[in-house]
Amino acid sequence: MSDFPWLTTLWVLPLVGAVLVLVLPAGWRTVARCTGLVVAVAALVVAVVVAVRFEPGGARYQFVESHRWIPAFGAGYTLGVDGIAVVLALLTAGLVPLLILAGWRDEREVGAGRRVAHIYVALTLVVESMVLISFTSLDILLFYVFFEVMLIPMYFLIGGFGPRTDNPALRQQRSRAAVKFLLYNLFGGLIMLAAVIGLYVLTARQHLGAGGGTFDFRAVMAAANSGQLGAGPAVLNALFLGFMFAFAVKAPLWPLHTWLPDAAVAATPSSAVLMMAVVDKVGTFGMLRYCLLLFPSASHTYAPLISVLAVIGIVYGALLAIGQTDVMRLISYTSISHFGFIILGIFAMTNQGGAGATLYMVNHGISTAALFLIAGFLVSRRGTRVIAEFGGVQKVAPVLAGTFLIAGLATLSLPGLAPFVSEFLVLVGTFTRYPVAAIIASAALVLAALYVLWMYQRMMTGPVQRGNERLYDLLPRELVVVVPLIVALLFLGAYPKPLLDRINPAVASTLSTIGQHDPAPTVPQPPVATLIGGTQK
Repeated sequence: MSDFPWLTTLWVLPLVGAVLVLVLPAGWRTVARCTGLVVAVAALVVAVVVAVRFEPGGARYQFVESHRWIPAFGAGYTLGVDGIAVVLALLTAGLVPLLILAGWRDEREVGAGRRVAHIYVALTLVVESMVLISFTSLDILLFYVFFEVMLIPMYFLIGGFGPRTDNPALRQQRSRAAVKFLLYNLFGGLIMLAAVIGLYVLTARQHLGAGGGTFDFRAVMAAANSGQLGAGPAVLNALFLGFMFAFAVKAPLWPLHTWLPDAAVAATPSSAVLMMAVVDKVGTFGMLRYCLLLFPSASHTYAPLISVLAVIGIVYGALLAIGQTDVMRLISYTSISHFGFIILGIFAMTNQGGAGATLYMVNHGISTAALFLIAGFLVSRRGTRVIAEFGGVQKVAPVLAGTFLIAGLATLSLPGLAPFVSEFLVLVGTFTRYPVAAIIASAALVLAALYVLWMYQRMMTGPVQRGNERLYDLLPRELVVVVPLIVALLFLGAYPKPLLDRINPAVASTLSTIGQHDPAPTVPQPPVATLIGGTQK
């Protein structure tokens, strides 16, 4: 493995790019956008290099960088990736250039400020940087710092950028959505901070660090799984709940989800996708890495409860999506349902469930980006989000309608498209552990078909509604955004092996570390008397 600091380069590039964009002259709006795009593409190149050079059969954590940061607290600047972090970093780096292109002129909707474009692009790059270091951090304190810091640029993207309106009530609604997003996530972060401090106190009592305590994830994980933390079940359960609460808010898990639809509708489509497809994945990633590996016993204790909440979220999100009249809010509720599948797979604690959940994080990011961005292009043309105002769009914009259909079918996990593979793995992995939960989640697929196909029928088919005659098809810039997403959905639907080759060893290592094994499939046997009677007959 090369000594070149690939992971530092990966997250520093967007941060440096954000600073560079901000110092450009105020009148250089196009240059600011182009600079942000070039930097995002450069980060994608680095992510691809890391993914290609990652050795699935090699060390558990690769590209490790370790430097002293705060020696007094046992905190270090330690980075490294396993197969799970690699694919999520690749998702993040792959989506951001497309989001910058998709939101090329989004900032114009909020006003004519001279540096609005600069700020919009810079905030997007800062969020990317914070997410990437969260995925690559191997220090608990370092992870926590950036887990919280990413909320600030995301808050300004939600509250400061969105459809222009002269209606004070709508502007106030956008501000409320941004504040709600921030307060929910800050509160979850504060609960997690208490758990982080409590975990450090345990490591200090056991002298796990050179000077006492430590935040080194690998050292704490080893101590937790060997019983060397020196804490009883009640303490470990409380610490687990502190971490889990923060991740459940970020993910989001029902009933901590209420901030998501409001924030997604208030933001621009590109910012909403950045939040749902990228930022929220830090929550599910945290469950898989920190909750399971640091608190294996507590994870096993609370897995049935969390699985119940996940199933409720699956059904709840689908039912509310069916009842929506706002297309953007409808898509937002589908994400709540999909996050339920991801969390269900994580806490099934099986190889198929964990691999499916991780792959689902990637596939959900791609499918949600495609559906939400295409819907955003349509809404910007028509000037309304109300589903009833559309109709007959496929007659005037057939390419837009066709790509919208493919993205929608991916959302309902149609076989042949990427989300089907991950959803199938989650259900198979869950069934061996919690068959009732898997059956209910499977039944919810019917609801997904209902809200997607009904939405498409109302918006795209039938006669052309008044006001839709002048809608135009996807522009070249929009095709550059949409086509890679559609290609990815088709490719990963047919050939998910490149990602699963990296995911499977990491999931297997996680389950082995916490002492979990796939349950042996069982087939109920009829009573002996029945067998005898059947033979006699």
